[in-house]
Amino acid sequence: MNLEHLLGLYGYWAILLGTLLEGETVLVLAGLAAHRGYLSLPLVMLVAFAGSVTGDQIYYWLGRRRGITWLRRRPTWQVHADRVRETLERHPVAMIVGFRFVYGIRTVSPFVIGASGVPVVRFMSLNALGGALWATLLGGMGYLFGEVAEQALGTLRHDEGWLFAGVFFAGVVVWLVRRRRAKGRASHRLDRPEEDPRPTDP
Repeated sequence: MNLEHLLGLYGYWAILLGTLLEGETVLVLAGLAAHRGYLSLPLVMLVAFAGSVTGDQIYYWLGRRRGITWLRRRPTWQVHADRVRETLERHPVAMIVGFRFVYGIRTVSPFVIGASGVPVVRFMSLNALGGALWATLLGGMGYLFGEVAEQALGTLRHDEGWLFAGVFFAGVVVWLVRRRRAKGRASHRLDRPEEDPRPTDP
């Protein structure tokens, strides 16, 4: 079973599942596959939009129903939650539209937004705008990457498997590094003793 057949069978499902999570690498790979003619770029963007918006809407509803209590059980989320709240208070529109472009806060942001009481219609409309921008930009980035790679390497027919593998490997490495850093910050925060607000005796 060759790469073209695999992408034809599972490509769009992989995009949908990947973008329900934090599927930046999946979407860039899908854009690259669209450049190679294995997938349709408009359909890639549409499926990525649907997956992204659906995933964020689920976390928004969880935030509205579970609130801060559920958030406190996730120390890695706590690292970013305060920053999300502060930005939401100062720049609510920019925060809702743009949170998915900031790695590490994609999941926690809609949860915090839901817990903060942002109206449903307001979140849905701004989330849809952000999802459309995200799917278009990252899908287009993968497509353009394929164009640049083809110009640099000539025909990619014999090298495209290595190219896909390289992009995927790079994405996994970046994800692991960032995840490790997030866990380190969470551990540091949990281990740090709370300051005693009472004044000390002279």
